[in-house]
Amino acid sequence: MAIRWQEFTIHSASNSRVADSTVQVDKLTEERPWGFFEVLGEKSNHKVKYIYVKPNQKLSYQNHTQRAEHWFIVSGLAEVTIDDYTFDVGTGDTIDIEIGQKHRIAALDNPVEFIEVQTGSYFGEDDIVRYEDDYDRA
Repeated sequence: MAIRWQEFTIHSASNSRVADSTVQVDKLTEERPWGFFEVLGEKSNHKVKYIYVKPNQKLSYQNHTQRAEHWFIVSGLAEVTIDDYTFDVGTGDTIDIEIGQKHRIAALDNPVEFIEVQTGSYFGEDDIVRYEDDYDRA
């Protein structure tokens, strides 16, 4: 687990009362063999992640017993598999994954970026049952 610090510079208009400033924001970033994810926010009933998948890489074919997921594809083309049905998605597409459904996303020739919104009763990384995995984690 790694924490990546990001700096944002905020510039004010010349006639504004707000001075230029730099703000540091810490985001929990976790590296994975297929790319990385950043936790954008978490409450008792949801968790939101930004996920980056490297070109020609894929997440494990998995399911969760305590959470559902909603994906919004921010950029890139990907192949999604849900319960052994495979289809292509691209920028602007959304995917809903119910609790218990097997699923995976695979980037094609370019990276894929998406926002994942988890809802349910538990959001730990140990709520993963892997069925197939290219990185020997199954």
